[in-house]
Amino acid sequence: MSIASIYEPVQEGLRMVDDKLISFARVDFPWLAEPLAYVLESSGKRVRPGITLLAGKFFQYDLDTLVPMATSIELFHNATLVHDDAVDNAMLRRGKTAVNSLWGDGVAVLLGDYLFSLAADLVCSIGNFRVMSMFAKTLTEISGGQLRETFSAYGWNQNRESYYEQIYSKTASLFAAATGTGAVLSDAPEEAVAALTSYGKNLGMAFQVIDDILDFIGNEGEMGKPVGSDLLQGTLTLPVILLMEQRPQDNIQQSLAEKPGDQEEVARVIEMVRNSSILEECYQIAGSFSSQACRDLEALPQNTSRGSLLDLADYVVERRQ
Repeated sequence: MSIASIYEPVQEGLRMVDDKLISFARVDFPWLAEPLAYVLESSGKRVRPGITLLAGKFFQYDLDTLVPMATSIELFHNATLVHDDAVDNAMLRRGKTAVNSLWGDGVAVLLGDYLFSLAADLVCSIGNFRVMSMFAKTLTEISGGQLRETFSAYGWNQNRESYYEQIYSKTASLFAAATGTGAVLSDAPEEAVAALTSYGKNLGMAFQVIDDILDFIGNEGEMGKPVGSDLLQGTLTLPVILLMEQRPQDNIQQSLAEKPGDQEEVARVIEMVRNSSILEECYQIAGSFSSQACRDLEALPQNTSRGSLLDLADYVVERRQ
């Protein structure tokens, strides 16, 4: 199962999204055009615009509104990545040098702001107040989540519930906005809007749990960032939370607190996770979110879009990058 085959029902719409994204890099100022092209022409999976279009294909599939919305969602996503990398002092993104490493933190922050403004302008051009409100709410959630993550860095006393709240804010909220706005713009009945929004949320939760697993078992070539980078930056994710729950006698929380950002300590914790059943449990948790996403679709019409969303729920938990 490839991502291209999953997107088959919305291929035309995704091509239009890609064309629109590339067009935004064609500006008259070379100092802006170069970093814009660098970000927007990268080979991301386009999961978020893909699910926007797929969610919009159950009822009135109107590309005149769905393409701007899907493009806006992808611009929004890229803006968050550029900002996150600047905050985290990241060196790599998607296997390429991060924007902040090439042009500096100041340019990265301003470029992220520019991408947010492009996204907001596109949403406003649709003329649907409800999707404008959903966009604004999601921006608030993601910004709040990033602030919370930044201020809680190297705070090792978090639990599962705080972790789930955090990954909803920073990841799943945008997935929910993608499917929710796609449903609204297709004139879906309220029950379908709720179902598709819930699908997006649960898909995003599964996606982030898998991301956090891959931070322990992936390799830099596949992931485009060093293994264990979250832990090095003081971000507590599900595998370490479960490790702390299962092995309280090891005082992992204390050892991490005493050696913040220490590579040897991080390597030790990574090995403890790898040599346990924790990653298997994390996969089960990701699978439960994916299964719930599939159940969210049960009341929706059976069509090719539904089949693609079901396949995508499987793809998300099986991916390796």
